[in-house]
Amino acid sequence: MATKAKILKDAENRHLIAVVADEDTVTGYLLTGIGERNHKGETNFIIVDDSTPSKAVEEAFEKLINRQDIALILVAQKIADSMVRHLISGHTKMLPVILEIPSKDKQYLPQNDPELIKAAKQLYGADRAIPMLAKEFVEGEEIDR
Repeated sequence: MATKAKILKDAENRHLIAVVADEDTVTGYLLTGIGERNHKGETNFIIVDDSTPSKAVEEAFEKLINRQDIALILVAQKIADSMVRHLISGHTKMLPVILEIPSKDKQYLPQNDPELIKAAKQLYGADRAIPMLAKEFVEGEEIDR
């Protein structure tokens, strides 16, 4: 287990947000100013479409996970489910944090997000996590409380 000092030292140099999503989503994030191309020519974003090979996405995602300057990776849930779920599930380090986001052509399903399920288990208990997540959404629509 990493000590608090080691975690803080590691976090000190991580200042970038990475995005793995469709072109429109990545463009939106780039317009907010998060785009970066380092001295090696590496970018902090991956544009994925239907013609992008899974192997290429997996390799690029692994590079993002292993970069020492990235603190957060935003990945579209559609891409996570179809291409990099095994890499996300195998990621056990605290940094970078991997967060799944909705994509423009597929609704976000909280019951498919392992990080949200982990948080729900801690909040509601292991036996109530999935039912509580399902209660929050009815056919993809958030319900009023």
